[in-house]
Amino acid sequence: MIEINNITKKYGKFIAIKNIDFKVNEGEIAVLVGPNGAGKSTIIKSIAGLLRYEGKITICGKNNKTIEGKRLFNYVPEIPSMYPLLTVDEHLHFIAKAYGISNYKEHAEMLLEKFDMTDKRKKLGQELSKGMQQKVSIMCALLTNPKVILFDEPLIGLDPKAIKELKKHLLELKNQGVTIIVSTHLLDSVEELWDRIILMKNGEIVLSKSKNEFQLEKESLEDIFFEFTEGN
Repeated sequence: MIEINNITKKYGKFIAIKNIDFKVNEGEIAVLVGPNGAGKSTIIKSIAGLLRYEGKITICGKNNKTIEGKRLFNYVPEIPSMYPLLTVDEHLHFIAKAYGISNYKEHAEMLLEKFDMTDKRKKLGQELSKGMQQKVSIMCALLTNPKVILFDEPLIGLDPKAIKELKKHLLELKNQGVTIIVSTHLLDSVEELWDRIILMKNGEIVLSKSKNEFQLEKESLEDIFFEFTEGN
């Protein structure tokens, strides 16, 4: 489980996010949505420990910036960042060693096959397309078997098969009790996945609700989004 308590992030006098509070339970897929500039990436980067902020973030009861907390989660950024002179295999090896995972090769082979990267394993980071880099970023995150995983626009740049496999894998992780947060503008693409919606506007949470709490059975993510973001 992940808990966000009273998080505020300021850049000088500008308040990017203000008094953010929400939690995502074990085995839930939460979609983090909102208009451009709503603060989604700021809260994702805060959870990942990449920004300084006011407030408290805990992952399975551990502070997100501690070694214990960092071991429990992983993060897939919107723009993948590869080591240009490491191969795909070496990226996976590096992440496994960084997390102290010794028996990782079988898991790595499964991920390489799942995302059609087996024949790309010896390619350098600088030789990969953006879509392939995104696949490597996702594989590195999944390799650590995190209890919480954060995705910032994970489907952009992926081919249709990779999107299908990623969605399938997310549902498998959910059934294993993994907590997942997906920040995205592609509402249709996560319609069949979500358990909770966290909707941001102007740096604040305007809605945090589970799917079961909605009364209208036919209400889609897009309907909910426009209902709470349009108008005053």
